[in-house]
Amino acid sequence: MLASLTIRDVVLIEKLVLSFRRGLCVLTGETGAGKSILLDALGLALGARAESGLVRHGADQAAVTAEFELSGDHPAFAILKEQGLDADANADGRLVVRRTVSADGRSRAWVNDQAVGVTLLKKLGEELVEVHGQFDTHGLLNPQTHRGVLDAYAGLSARAAQVAAAHRAWRQVEDARHTAAADIARARSEEEYLRHAVAELDALAPRAGEEAELAESRAVLMHREKLVDGLNAAFADLSGDRGVERALASAIRTLSRLADKAGGALDPVIAALDRAATEAADGIAGLQAVSSGVDMDPSALEKLEDRLFALRAAARKHGVAVDALAALREEMAGRLLLIEDQGDLLTRLAKEAAVARSAYHSAAEALSAERRAASGRLDAAVAVELAPLKMDKAKFRTLVEPLDEAEWSAAGINRVAFQVATNPGSPPGALNKIASGGELARFMLALKVVLAQTSTVGTLVFDEVDTGIGGAVAAAVGDRLAVLGQSLQVLVVTHSPQVAARGAVHLKVQKTQTGEQVTTGVAELDGDERREEIARMLSGATVTAEARAAAESLIAGRG
Repeated sequence: MLASLTIRDVVLIEKLVLSFRRGLCVLTGETGAGKSILLDALGLALGARAESGLVRHGADQAAVTAEFELSGDHPAFAILKEQGLDADANADGRLVVRRTVSADGRSRAWVNDQAVGVTLLKKLGEELVEVHGQFDTHGLLNPQTHRGVLDAYAGLSARAAQVAAAHRAWRQVEDARHTAAADIARARSEEEYLRHAVAELDALAPRAGEEAELAESRAVLMHREKLVDGLNAAFADLSGDRGVERALASAIRTLSRLADKAGGALDPVIAALDRAATEAADGIAGLQAVSSGVDMDPSALEKLEDRLFALRAAARKHGVAVDALAALREEMAGRLLLIEDQGDLLTRLAKEAAVARSAYHSAAEALSAERRAASGRLDAAVAVELAPLKMDKAKFRTLVEPLDEAEWSAAGINRVAFQVATNPGSPPGALNKIASGGELARFMLALKVVLAQTSTVGTLVFDEVDTGIGGAVAAAVGDRLAVLGQSLQVLVVTHSPQVAARGAVHLKVQKTQTGEQVTTGVAELDGDERREEIARMLSGATVTAEARAAAESLIAGRG
């Protein structure tokens, strides 16, 4: 529920802090006192459009803070969690939304002191507060919401979730079938090209990493004459009559003959020279291996370059890297296999799609049956509520009709619409098209009383829903609002004394002028103040004793 609302510098409000309780709270005041400003401020906190005109004259910015007390499993916390915001915010069930609007029209928003976008704020607002007025175009007056409202009333959320899951499974198979058909059609159109390209690549037989190997070998072949000359010179230096092997062998023999006369001092020297001789022999052997490995065939370089250039030409032709040619060949071959296997694949996917469609349709039909049964219960429950509202001749009907298959969706195979007939014998029509302002207010109230136990929105705001009614009808509206207030927090902006008298909390909105400055304030009324306000609503400018007596009677529930 809405626990408090703090407003600063909004239109005529300089600073206002309001606390709210559960039950029916009525807001009264003379026309122009500023009741609509309170609703505008609340709407601003809940994501409504921000306008610079809301900023009080002379102020830099307007600011509104709304604090809510919610259950730990309230949908608003799930929305925050989805956005990665304040995952532990529901520990104490406290949610604070704040919005500012500067004089140039720019706005900023926060939820539990974390900056958020207005879109998220609006999404949260839809889960926190529901506003009803004569000219609503959202909520229950929007036919798009009626199917969900009926499901919530009948406790069909789990069944609806199963239908949505079955629809997703069906669409996934259908999407796979359409994708496969498109791939096959595309492959057929390029089959000749694919076969030619695969044959070319098979003849070329590219290998991943081959380009680097060829480039390295090419560099060697391009400098093979210099390389061979250098290798030969190095071999001559290391071997032969004056080579390192002969010199090391001679030194080792000489020192070995002297070793016993040196008392062991030459032993490590001889050992080191032995190792050097071994390493020298290995080096010379390696040198010979490199030298013998140099391809001196005059045509070798030409053959290697032909291969390298052929690979690079193929890569350019197909728009890929040389190392990707082998993978490209496999991908093209796979597309050819798809053409060859197309009949089996499409047949299999068609069977899977038929099974998935049947599963979805069965689940949706079961949901439809429950919706039709629930629609009768909802109609009967609303009829019970219409009688006390002096609309016992009016009819409310929940229409559940089938959709064409092209319109089937995750929500099922039905269209649900609330219809009303306000006069006996008149055909039913759309809720927001048939009823007048006063009738519409009562239809909405009857619906909300019936749906009160299924709504996750804990705060309802009715903006002058008593317009166009009075007397016994207004008293009936007040009674039903009081009943609704037993389940939910209900805020009502009203000009009706009968409605005002039923409030558990009574707030009066009034203007105060100090010099040339006019401000709007709110006072909570009790006892004599409340009686005086309701008497004013009954009699007008001059409050009479009879009006006070009538007000007492209304407050006592005798009016």
